Amino acid sequence: MDLKQIKAFAALAEFGSFSRAGAVLSIAQPVLSRQIKALEQELDIELFSRNGRGIVLTEAGKVLHDYAGSVLDTVARATSEVIALRTSPRGTIAIGMPPSVGSVLTVPLVQCFRSEFPDIAMRVVEGFSGHLLEWLITGKIDVAVLYNAPRTSNLRAEPLITEEISLLGPMSDPSGLGDGPVPASRLTEIPMILPSRPHGLRLVVDALLGEAKIAPRIELEVDAMPSTLSLVEQGMGYTLLSYGPARSLVEAGRIKSWSIIDPVLTRQLILVTSSQRPTTAATRALARMVRQQIKDLVRRGLWAKGTGPLMA
Repeated sequence: MDLKQIKAFAALAEFGSFSRAGAVLSIAQPVLSRQIKALEQELDIELFSRNGRGIVLTEAGKVLHDYAGSVLDTVARATSEVIALRTSPRGTIAIGMPPSVGSVLTVPLVQCFRSEFPDIAMRVVEGFSGHLLEWLITGKIDVAVLYNAPRTSNLRAEPLITEEISLLGPMSDPSGLGDGPVPASRLTEIPMILPSRPHGLRLVVDALLGEAKIAPRIELEVDAMPSTLSLVEQGMGYTLLSYGPARSLVEAGRIKSWSIIDPVLTRQLILVTSSQRPTTAATRALARMVRQQIKDLVRRGLWAKGTGPLMA
């Protein structure tokens, strides 16, 4: 028994006429007759009988009719809900990002996403890039935005932007760096506050400076970005960070920012999803929103000073 046969049976039971049921279903009477006959043969019992009032249900037909209505209602509801997902995704979604990204991206992303997709329950978590990759692979989060993700077969990585890493320091500038760009070689003389390994920023900085054979003078290791910026503001040292998380402090005149040259320090922001799990409508919607929000933040000058071209 298939859905077409059930629809034909229900229509004939309702209208009691092959001509009227065929018109409602937009099928010819002979086709409708064959569907009913095939259904009766499959069940090996008559479902309709003819009398002076026309075509009526037999006892077997009445039993089937009770179930047919429920089956058709269930199919209709399922179809409606599936179609609704095309225009209004539902479900839950979790995104992870480093604190330096979250400080800039979380608020506008959540505001825009919740406005456009109110039926999706959203969760935002922050962590180091290594932790984010582990959570993504194990299914604890659905999307990760992080820096310099490894390219592996179980991950889909999409480059977003390449951004410059700036030098941040106290307004008093106790090391006398001046106002122009700072050669990376000066980092051997400046008291630096950096996160410890395996923090993603530290790994990037160590790799880039290591290639240039530059060993920064690290006097303090702090893994919490807000604490690092507070220490910088209080004159305890300098740090390296993307401009975006410190933008408000720089614009308020609470800390200073310099570009690093020889070499320029950059890192790539990546949008990552798992290739081991199906991509849901909610995941696609969130990934699109991340790309949209980052482009908008860059366009408005709120993401970073010296941000490279968008790569997606």
